[in-house]
Amino acid sequence: MHRQPGSIRKLFELESLCRARGRWRHQGRTVVFTNGCFDLLHGGHVHLLNTARKQGDTLIVAVNDDSSIRRHKGGGRPIFPLEERLEILSALSCVDALISFPDDTPLRLITEILPDVLVKGGDWKLEEVVGRSEVEAAGGRVVIVPYLAGHSSSRIIERISRLAGLSSSK
Repeated sequence: MHRQPGSIRKLFELESLCRARGRWRHQGRTVVFTNGCFDLLHGGHVHLLNTARKQGDTLIVAVNDDSSIRRHKGGGRPIFPLEERLEILSALSCVDALISFPDDTPLRLITEILPDVLVKGGDWKLEEVVGRSEVEAAGGRVVIVPYLAGHSSSRIIERISRLAGLSSSK
């Protein structure tokens, strides 16, 4: 069942998120932005989101839609559909706003929203961060959160597959 924006707590469409961003800016709030697939939410994701939230007053999380994940990760992904991933993320107290996107990168969102802080996980190098130049040109900053070794959805899926293969052969 496909849910419409507004049926999942904290979910925005771009236009309404930009209006909210304007209100938050007027209130003097620091707006933080991060993005990802967030398929199989794990400790690494929670660490990233909690650390991102500590960088400001309001955390916007952009989530790749199912088609963009398939393009990046292959046909077997995502494990959980977009609506379920959004619902899980909306339950986290560190997340203030959610938006999904179909593009290969979040550049369009970053350009429109222009967050004060752009946060990426430690598997990214600063010079590779999409939207870095736009955020810095607007007076913002980019924060790289140290990567927690072994915390990767792809690695978790591989481990489950190996375990399933072992258990099915017995």
